[in-house]
Amino acid sequence: MPSRILHVTAAQLKFRKELPANVEVICALVAQSARAGCDVVLFPECALTGYNVDFQKIPRTGIENGLKAVSDAARAHRCHVLIGSPTFAGGKRFNSLIVFDRRGREKFRYHKIHLTPRDAKFFTPGNALAFFQIDGVLCTAILCHERRYPELVRLPVMMGAQILFHLNAGLDPLAVSKTKRQGNDGITARAFENQIFYVFANSVGPQGGGCWSAGDSKIVATDSQVLALANNRDQMLIHARLDLSHAGRKYAREALRQPAFLRSHWKAMLAACHRRLSQ
Repeated sequence: MPSRILHVTAAQLKFRKELPANVEVICALVAQSARAGCDVVLFPECALTGYNVDFQKIPRTGIENGLKAVSDAARAHRCHVLIGSPTFAGGKRFNSLIVFDRRGREKFRYHKIHLTPRDAKFFTPGNALAFFQIDGVLCTAILCHERRYPELVRLPVMMGAQILFHLNAGLDPLAVSKTKRQGNDGITARAFENQIFYVFANSVGPQGGGCWSAGDSKIVATDSQVLALANNRDQMLIHARLDLSHAGRKYAREALRQPAFLRSHWKAMLAACHRRLSQ
């Protein structure tokens, strides 16, 4: 049987000051990614609005119209699009990932669970893991700060996920941002410890208020080899072809079996994850 190949793109973005300008750039990058033959393009956390903003001042209609434009771009260019944006449900605002398929249909929405203190001023935490398909390939995702919580990745990988998409929006003092450059940003350990692929899309450059984002977007193989790496200055697209036969999830699968006393607990926990996703 031939290997399953997925061509992925990570979009490193310079946030604009206004939402319509961000939407224009995002749609142009979707078109550029499709011309390069990509199957799926990943954008940073809050790519639609920018991150270092007062989310209370951004009207819901503007966000929803922006997401409609991104949906239209996904459909026009027959490309899956994963994008970070504020969303709304039940009178609450969430920091979310939205997954659009090749026909522009929203197929999944994940709400960031672990919020930073700044997030908590505007957003409600989510209460379900990220678990979705891209062309039949099971995937998961985390947003920015959630790199610190490995269970958000290990559990979906135990459920079958072969790719981790990590949306980021750096907001650090310059001295801290510099330590994250030259391949040091993100959490590439998640690839090796789970035997999966890791795709990291970050913002780049000054973010206002003396804060910076390191860029350093990357695509990493299951053995920790860096397949593509962005620089620390420019808006850009990076690409890689992922051979899914290499994403065997070996260590996550072994953890389901040993130690034996945890087997029933893992089984119950995965069942709870599936139930939550179906609600």
